Amino acid sequence: MTTNMGSLDRILRTLAALVVGILYLTGTLGGTTAIILGAVALAFVLTSSVGTCPLYTPFGLSTRRTTD
Repeated sequence: MTTNMGSLDRILRTLAALVVGILYLTGTLGGTTAIILGAVALAFVLTSSVGTCPLYTPFGLSTRRTTD
């Protein structure tokens, strides 16, 4: 699998997932919203840890810096 996520992209996704987790744990999020945002947060954590976003691949996107 080719890495297509840069450091900033990975950090922002991880921070967004942490915010969703904190909002859930404090009771701010609940019901369907919590389930949907929880699934998105889980996807963010997984893609950040692997460094590859499957949605970037079909469009040829990459946030990684290229070194020449």
